[in-house]
Amino acid sequence: MYAYVRRRGYDVETARDLTQTFFTKLLEKNGLATADQTRGRFRSFLLTSMKNFLASEWRKRAALKRAGDVETVPVDYEDADAENRYRIEPADLLTPEAIYERRWTLSLLERAVSGVGQSYADRVQRALFDALKGHLGSSPGAVPYRQLSEQLTWNEPALRPALSRFRARWRKRLRQLVAQTVQDSQTVDDELDYLVKALAPRHGVRRRGDAATSHVRRPFYHHAGSCGGAAHL
Repeated sequence: MYAYVRRRGYDVETARDLTQTFFTKLLEKNGLATADQTRGRFRSFLLTSMKNFLASEWRKRAALKRAGDVETVPVDYEDADAENRYRIEPADLLTPEAIYERRWTLSLLERAVSGVGQSYADRVQRALFDALKGHLGSSPGAVPYRQLSEQLTWNEPALRPALSRFRARWRKRLRQLVAQTVQDSQTVDDELDYLVKALAPRHGVRRRGDAATSHVRRPFYHHAGSCGGAAHL
């Protein structure tokens, strides 16, 4: 949501203020209870709610400005990484809506990876998770199994099924997360297809920060984009 507000033209402090106020009011008024699953996707509900909120805030601030009663109040915004994440987006080309959908998708992918990581609890398993997560979307010939074997002191043949299990768990967790945001299980594949498109490069632009999120985004393309659609997730 912060990236969406920033792309609408608000400066850093105002965007932080508006984003925090939006979620505060949403929770205080139990606004999430109005997110009727039978009416569509939670992703769309949040975006529409933010648009309505910004329109309302603009009218309020315009009225205060005309009345000469505008006061700037510092806000302690907890998400210090929001601006850093926004800055890796391209300086132009993407609309506020496209920025929002891209960040929404990346958040789901990161949560899926993080969820799988919880099952790699002990020190040895955690080392395996950290080593394999960067290769979720790599083609079979691109995975440096020998290097990973030396790094982890694992038998090289054992790493191949380990990565396959990791990918299967990741796909399952991603589908679970998406299922929580849509009308019913029948629309999960449609939503996954939509999210694939949200990450697709526009006009051949390579985004700043791609390398930092490649371990999250490449598997999305590898399993959804190049394997006949999101139905393979």
